[in-house]
Amino acid sequence: MHPIVRWFHQLGSPPTFDRFAARWSRVFYLAAVPVLLVGIWQALAVVPPDSKQLDSFRILYIHVPSAWMSLFVFALMALYAAIALIWRIKTCEILAMACAPLGAGFTLITLLTGSIWGKPTWGTWWDWDPRMTTELILLFLYLGVIGLYHAIEDRRSAARAAGLLSIVGVSLLPVIRYSVEWWGSLHQGQTIRLFGESTLDASMALPLWLMVIGTKLWFAGSLLAKARADNLLREAGKAWVAAGPRAPREDSRP
Repeated sequence: MHPIVRWFHQLGSPPTFDRFAARWSRVFYLAAVPVLLVGIWQALAVVPPDSKQLDSFRILYIHVPSAWMSLFVFALMALYAAIALIWRIKTCEILAMACAPLGAGFTLITLLTGSIWGKPTWGTWWDWDPRMTTELILLFLYLGVIGLYHAIEDRRSAARAAGLLSIVGVSLLPVIRYSVEWWGSLHQGQTIRLFGESTLDASMALPLWLMVIGTKLWFAGSLLAKARADNLLREAGKAWVAAGPRAPREDSRP
């Protein structure tokens, strides 16, 4: 077996995943903090005011990373759910369900910051704009996954049912992404591109990318911490849990 394949297989063992998550969640948190602090400092103190929106545009540095994360986390949740359904890997079920509340949080932040930003820019807190409406539907999908997961008593059955909903719901993501291009919208067209030339001024780009990177690092730490807690809850009563973090390695089927 290829070493990488073997490592992924071993990571499906609850004791092995617990050790991995305990170590790397701290690493990701520690990496995220300085990146986020520098990004926030740059956004608030270094970047000059926008020529039209003045200082109100600075909410972009929270809004845009959160919006990107709201889509990324849902796609990741659906991917984990698909792996769990196909290969019956318990750890992927746990990771998929751990994504849901984190993704819902990012989506809520996106909607709130968008509303706050919209008031001085558009003159209204809310408009049934295609992008705003589809992002709100995404929040409801997240809440649906969370609700379905907690409505079924058996954890594995609950994870499979909620995971299936996330797989179906992933079809909404391209609608959100292209809603501005497909329908008339208050939102402006794409100004920030991973590939190709962006129309965002270069002086504004560095703190944005720092916030994007820091947000992803923080999410990775939060995901592992949440999944580790759920894993320990599911495995409560097992010998390796009772033995504590210094327990010897135990083989366990995913």
